[in-house]
Amino acid sequence: MKATAEQIKFNSTRSEHGQSLVELAVSLTVILLLLAGAVDFSIAYFSFAAMQDAAQEGALYGSINPEDEGGIITRVRNASSNPVNLADEALVDVIVTTNPDVNPCEGDEIRINVIYDYPISMPFIGSIIRSQKITLNASVTDTILQPVCP
Repeated sequence: MKATAEQIKFNSTRSEHGQSLVELAVSLTVILLLLAGAVDFSIAYFSFAAMQDAAQEGALYGSINPEDEGGIITRVRNASSNPVNLADEALVDVIVTTNPDVNPCEGDEIRINVIYDYPISMPFIGSIIRSQKITLNASVTDTILQPVCP
């Protein structure tokens, strides 16, 4: 018994529906992974921008009060709590650097580093970069404005 044209059309349409479903599943998986990566790295960049602003705040305070390292660190830690909680000393390191050979004077430099290990939530990226964290390091160098030294 020969198949009619209508039966052939019905069978090919039915099998194409299954093929379309498989294509959708594969492509949707790839698209969702790319979207998760874009969101994850966008949040990491937003965290870096907040850290950079906090380091700038500390450098500004340090340019006026270079000997008050505790005050500089407090200023940095109080600058932001979202998306990175800078007050959490277990997650965020703040490093203040001046010229160790001399007392800080007008015209010298002060550097503020804020370091944070951003946890990656995107699936499979940890196996590619061999870590589930990205170290973000925001650094700002400013010129000391006072005290004026002889």
